[in-house]
Amino acid sequence: MSITNFVVRVACAATLLLALHGTARADDVDAQTAWRLLDYIAVDYAGAVEHGKIVSESEYAEQVEFAATVAARIGALPEHPARADLLGGVAQLQAAIARKADAAQVATQARALGAALLAAYPVAVAPARTPDPALGTRLYAQQCASCHGANGDGHGPAAAALSPAPIAFDDAARARQRSLLALYQTITQGVDGTSMPGFAQLSNDERWALAFHVGQLAFAPAQVAKGEALWQADANLRARIPDLKALTQLTPATFETEVGATTADAITAWLRSHPDTLQPKPGAGTLALARERLAQSLAAYREGDRRKANQLALSAYLDGFEPIEPTLAAHDGDLLTRVESAMAAYRSGIAEGEDATVLAQRVASLDGLIGASEAALAGGSGGQLASFLGALTILLREGLEALLIVVAMLAFLRKAERVEVVRYVHAGWIGALLAGGLTWAAATWLIEISGASRELTEGFGSVFAALVLVSVGIWMHGKAQADHWQRYIREKMSRALSGRAAWLLFGLAFLVVYREVFETILFFAALWSQGNGAALLAGAGSAIVLLGLIAMAMLRFSRMLPIATFFRWSAWLMAVLAVVLAGKGVAALQEAGMVGVTQLAGLPRVGLFGLFPTVQTTLAQVLTLLALLAGFAWNRRGARHA
Repeated sequence: MSITNFVVRVACAATLLLALHGTARADDVDAQTAWRLLDYIAVDYAGAVEHGKIVSESEYAEQVEFAATVAARIGALPEHPARADLLGGVAQLQAAIARKADAAQVATQARALGAALLAAYPVAVAPARTPDPALGTRLYAQQCASCHGANGDGHGPAAAALSPAPIAFDDAARARQRSLLALYQTITQGVDGTSMPGFAQLSNDERWALAFHVGQLAFAPAQVAKGEALWQADANLRARIPDLKALTQLTPATFETEVGATTADAITAWLRSHPDTLQPKPGAGTLALARERLAQSLAAYREGDRRKANQLALSAYLDGFEPIEPTLAAHDGDLLTRVESAMAAYRSGIAEGEDATVLAQRVASLDGLIGASEAALAGGSGGQLASFLGALTILLREGLEALLIVVAMLAFLRKAERVEVVRYVHAGWIGALLAGGLTWAAATWLIEISGASRELTEGFGSVFAALVLVSVGIWMHGKAQADHWQRYIREKMSRALSGRAAWLLFGLAFLVVYREVFETILFFAALWSQGNGAALLAGAGSAIVLLGLIAMAMLRFSRMLPIATFFRWSAWLMAVLAVVLAGKGVAALQEAGMVGVTQLAGLPRVGLFGLFPTVQTTLAQVLTLLALLAGFAWNRRGARHA
């Protein structure tokens, strides 16, 4: 494939992803608007109708209009098995409004319909990151205080000229009926027919911070203090609101039915003003999933379903443990290695039909290791020094392997006096860095890189690179045996390094560098989420400088070597790297579930050198080594005959 075709395909794929992303956003707007209007009906209908009679013609007309808009928005949503039921529910709601039904009945219907809508057409109902109260305070002063008042009383400097009047956020009765999600939707889209504009120009984080600030204006400092005491003392309350998603959809009025009005208001006041209280521990959700999958796997094994047991064990790793690997590696690399080994041993035990009692012991051991992982992740980032050292060591470790291969290719081309081909190698590693940047952007804003995708990328990339390095290593070893290497270069290098072979060098440079960039991105993303960004960048910068110095030293040293010695040493370097990558590649494919796992007792696990205690990885490395030795022997035989 030419580089032009490659770029065109990447561009087309990116365009398709963006188009799909845009479609999803359009559907989200319809669902969000419908949900917001249903929330308004649930809250405001009581101000339009009392005891079967209209008490405010304008409010009642608004309720009728809102219900009709809900019907139109739901009708515009994509096909879904639940859409007909949703439209039927809207029709029932419209009928209830038309007959001026009791406010409680209409509110119940509207809220139930809103919940069914979100279940059928899921949209983001909670912030991706914990809202910043200080940011919410600043934004309110800048964007809202002129209309709603500095304290949320609805009497800002511009309020007198507005009709209808701005909402008073300090109205406790109204605030008890509004969820944070409803406030967020209103801030995002505005309110039709009023002077309340949408603030879609603000970032998602800013709109959520503003919603949390507005949502706590109706509560007094004394309620906040009481809420803190209740929250710390009562585990049942903490269990009722486990995360931000639960908090954003909760109204004090509905929470009151479970815990009483005083407690509901106090807890709401505390959590809305201190959302960091609900900040999850790193990896808590996925590690809980790992425990659950392991328990299910053991149960399936005891029932005689080994296939299901293996699938659940694989899910425990890929879906439960693998997502937190980069973060755990930054905290405790040895613990990470022990968990990976124990997971592999458990899957191997399933494949070999071990006794259920033995497998239960393995699960119990894994449970302890997962607990240790939770404790390590809960320990925080460890400060600026830990972030600096983590970034430095990760980039050095991941970069050195790729650097050895790229520098060896550059040195070889210079020795062969083929400087014009050097640009292909440079284009390869630079292209890999650019592709890494696109991968980071896609993983941040468009898609989520799953554990299986990560392992498959590493696995296939490593295996392919190992195969290429075997051929390159044998070729270099052959040139070390040639007595007339200068004549060979003059006569054959023009053909060997033109066109297809030059692009092969580009591909090899791209592949080995992208594989390491891909891995480094995941580690750095985990470290960045812990803060200490300056230390992280300093560590990365130091690693880049060190890698640059190593590259310069290797290139300078290679110039001093006789050509035969250079080829011989380079051949053995390629051979070692091929064996290492063969082990790493098969290990990654094992973790993705594409290759079986058979434990090999007595073999140490040294991930840096691609050593893993399994039959499959060892066999791959042995076969790679045998292929290299056979190639080297053939070269020596040819040299003797020559």
